[in-house]
Amino acid sequence: MSKKVNNPMKVITGPNTRWSYCNVWQAKSINGGAPKYSVSLIIPKSDTATIAKIKAAIEAAYREGEAKLKGNGKTVPALSVLKTPLRDGDLERPDDEAYANAYFVNANSSTAPGIVYADRQPIIDTSEVYSGVYGRASINFYAFNSNGNKGIACGLNNLQKIRDGEPLGGKSRAEDDFADEDEEDFLS
Repeated sequence: MSKKVNNPMKVITGPNTRWSYCNVWQAKSINGGAPKYSVSLIIPKSDTATIAKIKAAIEAAYREGEAKLKGNGKTVPALSVLKTPLRDGDLERPDDEAYANAYFVNANSSTAPGIVYADRQPIIDTSEVYSGVYGRASINFYAFNSNGNKGIACGLNNLQKIRDGEPLGGKSRAEDDFADEDEEDFLS
């Protein structure tokens, strides 16, 4: 029996969310920072329910983190001037077809996400998860104030693969490369 705790800063994305820049099996250090697991979540603009949940979660994280965002200042900066994780793919990645007509959120975590299939069975074969897969993501939003940078960030909790997709980044999968070859010629 699952216990539902209402956390207004937590969002489960819709099943048509596409994963890109999947770095979910091994933590990677970016620019010498602490190693993190990460994924870019591409959310179609047509998934208005997920977009609305994300916007509400960002608002909730802003309200929850007002003291942190204020820091040593006299006032809390307006949400509109802060860095937020929901970004428009048409504006920020106009040359990348995968981000067309979509929003995206970069989520990361210092701990490994749980990764399961649609039936909630754990994924053990790392080749099952790649940039281009479609699935749902459990993410949470929180305020940050670090080294003069203030804003709302997105944490990565868990991932659920719903279906395969065309791999992003131009690399094909071995299973696909050899799927159409005539096996009889090879075996004789």
